[in-house]
Amino acid sequence: MKFNAFALAAAVGVVATPAFAQVAAPAPQATVSAPMTAAPVPSVNIHAPASGHCGLFQTCANTRIGLGKGDFIVRLSALGVMPEDRDSSLRLNGAHLGGRVKTTRQVMPELTFEYFFTDNVSVDLIAASTRHEIAAEGVPGLGKVDVGSAWVLPPTVTFAWHFRPHKRFNPYAGIGATLAWFHNVSPAGGPLTQKLNIGVTGGPSVNVGFDYQVVGNWFFNFDVKQMFMRVHAWAQNNAETTKITAHDSLDPTVVGAGIEYRF
Repeated sequence: MKFNAFALAAAVGVVATPAFAQVAAPAPQATVSAPMTAAPVPSVNIHAPASGHCGLFQTCANTRIGLGKGDFIVRLSALGVMPEDRDSSLRLNGAHLGGRVKTTRQVMPELTFEYFFTDNVSVDLIAASTRHEIAAEGVPGLGKVDVGSAWVLPPTVTFAWHFRPHKRFNPYAGIGATLAWFHNVSPAGGPLTQKLNIGVTGGPSVNVGFDYQVVGNWFFNFDVKQMFMRVHAWAQNNAETTKITAHDSLDPTVVGAGIEYRF
């Protein structure tokens, strides 16, 4: 009995030692977390709508920036026509009368067609018609004489050089020619102006301006043209006993601003 008690005490002491406890208790395993990788972000085209359809007033991925070779433009502008009347003379039955011709200014809509032969060179044709009042001013003994009114149709062809093709802002300068004829001519009906005729005229023109791409195929245009033309007109009474002839350097300055679309 003594031996068994001693053996039992020794066994209990071995179990209680730290070394035995370290062997018996398994070390906790460390958990290693896998590195997190960022999910791929899909590329988004901010220009193209989600439906894949590009609207008329949208700039999409396939929209070409600026203007260039092969582009055809239709433009609608507000047009201001300002005759300069730089130099004029009046004659009555062939005798120098004195005074000068004065033509009123006018604002009308204008339609323009333009085509680009190259990235830099284009040709355009403007179509507009404006009505103007015509008077003789400073006539000795008469002062101001109302002559009448007339509509003028001045189609102008211009070849322009564009300095910044395929850019949103594209300034240009050009040179061309104008042919003007007058229609719906109405005499004022005074004792000297019961009949009125104005001859067809024309001359060279120059212009400067710019196009700016607003959105999609829509552009804003600003254009200034200087036309050089001399007008010949004559007025008579019904009996044709008096005839007033006028020669006037009309030389209108034409300013237009409007919106255009590229086809």
